[in-house]
Amino acid sequence: MSAIISPAADRAQNSTNTRWIGRTVIYGLLLVFAVLYLMPLFVMLTTSFKTMDEIQNGNMLALPQAPTFDPWIKAWGETCVGLTCAGIKGYFLNSIKMVVPAVAISTIMGALNGYVLTKWRFPGHTLVFGLMLFACFIPFQSVLLPMATILGSLGRFGMTLQNVTGFTFGFGNPTVNLVFVHVVYGLGFTTLFFRNFYEASRPNWSGPPRSTAPASSRSSAASCCRTRCRSSSSR
Repeated sequence: MSAIISPAADRAQNSTNTRWIGRTVIYGLLLVFAVLYLMPLFVMLTTSFKTMDEIQNGNMLALPQAPTFDPWIKAWGETCVGLTCAGIKGYFLNSIKMVVPAVAISTIMGALNGYVLTKWRFPGHTLVFGLMLFACFIPFQSVLLPMATILGSLGRFGMTLQNVTGFTFGFGNPTVNLVFVHVVYGLGFTTLFFRNFYEASRPNWSGPPRSTAPASSRSSAASCCRTRCRSSSSR
């Protein structure tokens, strides 16, 4: 006797198959786009371990036949960059000295700004947040020239301070000036991130815990408390 499948079981089976097919398509597309996105990184890494002859005569996607670290060593300490031939080690260390303080300062200030914009509804808070949000969509290429102008002005300001007070207060240091402009540029992003985080978690910390009892129960409890207070005072 053949088994009888109910319509509900048939619909559940069809729903499971449809869900499985949808997930397969989604994860397949994600895998394809991930491979395409990571392909330049793969080519860069494999090419860095190849000799010049292998790069010129070989396949760009092929693995290195005789891996070598000579290109890395030469790039680190011998390659001519700018006016010097001391490699990229000095520039790499300067990048670390600039990136770490800039990220730390902009993150801390963004956390404070996001908290203020979430908790303090002062007049014009939406305008302030809108301006910071607008700053996130300004293309970086459009701020290169203003950034260079500001860096030059900060350098001249540091020289003026040096002549007047004998101290530059950090403004004569190009690394400090770069940290300053990158903190200002990244402040809109960090404020947006933290403000959205605080808004999403607001029910968990936005105020003192409220009773989950019904309004009628709370009013009855309040009336009972008032009655007890009156009776104790009359005694």
